[in-house]
Amino acid sequence: MEILRASDAKREFGEVLLKAQHGPVGINKNGKPVAVMVSAAEYAELDSLRAKLLQQEIDIGLEDIRAGRVKDGKDVMQRLRKKVRDAGL
Repeated sequence: MEILRASDAKREFGEVLLKAQHGPVGINKNGKPVAVMVSAAEYAELDSLRAKLLQQEIDIGLEDIRAGRVKDGKDVMQRLRKKVRDAGL
């Protein structure tokens, strides 16, 4: 992935758009990564994948509920508080 400084990306925005059609372009500001520019097609593909993964997690959660693999929220919070106290946090 090509990495550009934000000032260069700003100055050469049209060129960066063209480069993003062929692969991700990283943008750094003050030497730190702040953004990645990708094509609209790649973004749509990533967004679709994210939606599919979310639906899988929802389906797993619903199956856990149907199968009775659930915990009482109050019990979970009590155990968590005890662990925090025992750890001295």
